[in-house]
Amino acid sequence: MQGDADRVSAIASGIALDDHGDHADLDVVAPQLLDAAVVGDKPVHFVEHRGDIALFFDGEGVARLLSERDWLAGDATTRDLKVAAPHHGVAAPVGEYTLISRPNIADPTALPVGIDVYGADGAAIGDLQACPELHGEASSGDTLAIACAAGLLLVREAKDGPKLEVLAYPASLPEGKSTTLLGGVAMQYWLGNYGADRVVIIDPSAAEPFRLVDLPSRRVHFAIDPQRVKYAYLFTEDGALHRLDVVSGAIDRTLPLTRPYSMDGEWSLPRPRLAVAGDHIAVTDPLAGTIHLVDAETFAPARDIPVTGTPYNIVAVGGSGATHE
Repeated sequence: MQGDADRVSAIASGIALDDHGDHADLDVVAPQLLDAAVVGDKPVHFVEHRGDIALFFDGEGVARLLSERDWLAGDATTRDLKVAAPHHGVAAPVGEYTLISRPNIADPTALPVGIDVYGADGAAIGDLQACPELHGEASSGDTLAIACAAGLLLVREAKDGPKLEVLAYPASLPEGKSTTLLGGVAMQYWLGNYGADRVVIIDPSAAEPFRLVDLPSRRVHFAIDPQRVKYAYLFTEDGALHRLDVVSGAIDRTLPLTRPYSMDGEWSLPRPRLAVAGDHIAVTDPLAGTIHLVDAETFAPARDIPVTGTPYNIVAVGGSGATHE
């Protein structure tokens, strides 16, 4: 997303997997920036689901839809769906349907009030699904979760259209809400923020779906491990990296890693970000111009990668499979 440039560009990772049932063939080439881009006023949210992509442009109130396959082939032609007013919104593809946030018409600068479902013909289907103060979404397994003021809106695919239900916050939780969600891999759960110094583990199948985890200081960033699926990692403003066991709900390892990074100040200031890259947890250290690699098994520092400038966001891309000469 290049919000200031009003465009969304894509990078071909160079990694392709061809599923052969009992294994996958892995093909690796150099990554490249694709020439085709999607343009529009103030792109903010990107959602991909099973090869379908939805981009939401806050400045227009427009969702632009395309497929990953077409974009990789150089065709960034979109199908556009426009809503009632520009707003800080989101769109999500779910099979042949598209979920799009509905703006607060009385005050479009406020967070959306709910979700509308659109069919393949671009027409809205059914009534509004209320989701006041909508912000944050992630998929886990076959379910998309959308964060609302009162809980999560869970969306599941079905032959006759998406099925939506609300998982409400219990009265036992303190005042707060999630606005950022990450979806578990292999185990179905979500990890979300809940106040400045807590996270919440969300498992709709559990007797108590919401479990709060207190942190030693304010949260800077967090990530889920897609390989060691019971673990997630959290970085706090005291400069420490923590390992969270999402099964027990406890932080079981802590590693002091950088100087402190205060969460006071503008939200966009460079602060550490996390990515899990195979057997390592990569942690950006903007003030030091470094990426720290932490061994995911021993939870000890492995090595540092000096980089030019101020590293900010980081993404790990990879795959495993058989290679053939």
